[in-house]
Amino acid sequence: MRILITGGAGFVGSNLVAHLASTTTHDLVVLDNESLGSRSSIQSHRHSFIKGDILDATCLRQAMNGVDVVVHLAADTRVMDSIANPQHNFRNNVIGTFQLLDMARLMRTPRIVIASTGGAILGNVTPPIHERMMAQPLAPYGASKLAVEGYASAFAAAYNMSVVCLRFSNVYGPGSLHKGSVVAHFCKSLRVHDDLVVFGDGSQCRDFLYVGDLMLGIERIISSDAGGVFQLGSGAPTSVNELLDALRRILGNKFASAIRYEPFRAGEVRDTWCDISKARAMLGFEPETRLEDGLRQTWSWFERQSIEHHYQGA
Repeated sequence: MRILITGGAGFVGSNLVAHLASTTTHDLVVLDNESLGSRSSIQSHRHSFIKGDILDATCLRQAMNGVDVVVHLAADTRVMDSIANPQHNFRNNVIGTFQLLDMARLMRTPRIVIASTGGAILGNVTPPIHERMMAQPLAPYGASKLAVEGYASAFAAAYNMSVVCLRFSNVYGPGSLHKGSVVAHFCKSLRVHDDLVVFGDGSQCRDFLYVGDLMLGIERIISSDAGGVFQLGSGAPTSVNELLDALRRILGNKFASAIRYEPFRAGEVRDTWCDISKARAMLGFEPETRLEDGLRQTWSWFERQSIEHHYQGA
């Protein structure tokens, strides 16, 4: 197959390029504007690279020419940034994805796989979260992904297109230097001995999914004909304080940063973890990486990086 990966130089995208290049013979095309990721992160893996933006229709048409599957990962993914600049978030996530779906309609692209989100799209609901829950987003980022899922459903029904949306939980792992999520923030802070900033009391729970397990889920989706929405996560809750305890065990004496607790931030979900029974039953999706093992591999990767950019808070 010929597979286009939008945002293929980013965290999830670069891991997907590496995974598919090593486990399949698929022809891989990457479309990325390099606003966060860099093509250098995938230079050792076979692929064709197009520098461009999903908002550029000409570039998008070029990238999608002859493609069998699009894995659409390009997005503005930060909740707090979406609150500060909702217009930017809307353009990239909603308009960008609409243009991709419409181009797929015109070019008769056989299959579209879209990255969505779990907790942010559903808001403060009682976990575990699942695909049948009513979406009540608390921030523009979650609202943008809700709109994306709506258009995906509409295009699939109106134009008989094969479209699937994957609601990722909190993905972590090697390659996440430019991520603003909690594991990446902690690892960057620990590298430079900055305070670890926790917004809230640390009892809030998240569902942490190791990126290697996510790759197996995406690979299964690519080769299936399943449509609709799937929740992909570990299926287990972990509090931020438990995450800190795991990092202490892994780093030992290298855990030299102080922990600073700040008030909860508006727009963030208090507790979320997911029920993955649908993905387990229909896709055979079964995450295998223990949190501590995944964190150990993540920290090992961060230790080898030059920390040039550091984002405060998580």
